[in-house]
Amino acid sequence: MAAPQAVEEMRGRVVLGEFGVRNVHTTDFPGNYSGYDDAWDQDRFEKNFRVDVVHLDENSLEFDMVGIDAAIANAFRRILLAEVPTMAVEKVLVYNNTSIVQDEILAHRLGLIPIHADPRLFEYRNQGDEEGTEIDTLQFRLQVRCTRNPHAAKDSSDPNELYVNHKVYTRHMTWVPLGNQADLFPEGTIRPVHDDILIAQLRPGQEIDLLMHCVKGIGKDHAKFSPVATASYRLLPDITLLEPVEGEAAEELRRCFSPGVIEVHEVHGKKVARVANPRLDTFSREVFRNEKLKKIVRLARVRDHYICEYWGWRGERDGRLFGATASSESPDVESSNDNAGRSFCKPDLD
Repeated sequence: MAAPQAVEEMRGRVVLGEFGVRNVHTTDFPGNYSGYDDAWDQDRFEKNFRVDVVHLDENSLEFDMVGIDAAIANAFRRILLAEVPTMAVEKVLVYNNTSIVQDEILAHRLGLIPIHADPRLFEYRNQGDEEGTEIDTLQFRLQVRCTRNPHAAKDSSDPNELYVNHKVYTRHMTWVPLGNQADLFPEGTIRPVHDDILIAQLRPGQEIDLLMHCVKGIGKDHAKFSPVATASYRLLPDITLLEPVEGEAAEELRRCFSPGVIEVHEVHGKKVARVANPRLDTFSREVFRNEKLKKIVRLARVRDHYICEYWGWRGERDGRLFGATASSESPDVESSNDNAGRSFCKPDLD
């Protein structure tokens, strides 16, 4: 029978070696280990499961999910990618486009522009509806004409000096309220998330004049509705020093890891290395190239501790809107009957 310490390692750690990875597969299923009750228990799951929000701002969200398996972590990732609704350009009415960008390419570029609007305040447009209303559509106008700058120097070759409005940015998009939208939404709340996204370049005489209709949708229907640019998860790194590392070896050890993972302190006149922040490590396994250090360092990952990171390209002014939308608007979340899942999906971020 395996020693208790070895069993705990198999159950709780994925160990990275010099030439391979051990304990990759989940083994804590009922009857696999003598003396362990691995049968599913709702109360035990709710007791062990927790979510720790590590970082939250207007562009990114990082949180830890502890006490779950990879399938659950991946389910949340897929929900945030494909089930959380946003507003995006669906229809483009081109009145005039004399730029070198074809109408179809221009419409595609406009569809990928993130729109700052709370999707909870809008309804899904019914299939077949040609005209939008104030409850399901946002309307933007883009009308830009390039002209020569009469005050430009004669010997200048800089387009920024020679031409006026030769670059079309998202700041040129103007919101056109429908119905009573002007009363419902304060000025500045409906707009592109970023005002410096380049849409097209013009030359004197060229013009873009079009109208955009934005509707509510989810990433499962089209990637332009996905609220995040990147969604990932990884296991929490676990770095253990099997014996004290002192002197010059401490500096060598620090250089083997990502910045901030290993710190070197003076203790009684000696340099001593310690693990400061293992979650910063990327596990390059550089330490295994050092014949002395590789024998005194164990690299592992905590099997049930997932670091979830999401970078939003549709980030609102406050990242809380993303979390609130994810909890209230995602069909997959709303159909869940799991109380523990609901406690995560509707966190109190205040």
